[in-house]
Amino acid sequence: MTILSIVLQSLLVLYYAFSGGAKIAGAKYWVDIFKSLELPQWFRVVTGSVQLVGAAALIIGYWYEGTVAWAGIWLGITMLLACIAHFRVKDPISKTTPAIFFTALIIVLTIINAHGLRLPLF
Repeated sequence: MTILSIVLQSLLVLYYAFSGGAKIAGAKYWVDIFKSLELPQWFRVVTGSVQLVGAAALIIGYWYEGTVAWAGIWLGITMLLACIAHFRVKDPISKTTPAIFFTALIIVLTIINAHGLRLPLF
């Protein structure tokens, strides 16, 4: 595992743990975003849960390298759907940029750890 991979993995663990937890807790910021995206609030909770599972898989990846790429695919799909949701409601680029940024980071992490797709998950 490279230093770049560990740094990216660590940053993404922090982001998805906090973001997922805030979504589940019903932080006003996320409630408002899901309203503006015209998505139901139950979907916010589902999205938060998906992000927490992804963060947990990234944490497991420190010991079982095979899980990092799979977690990247899991979270990458989530972030691509977030980008689509922003484009669907024609959000300005300033509101769409975080989703695009984290999609790019998770893609880079997945590519760096792509060899792990051939490894066992645990």
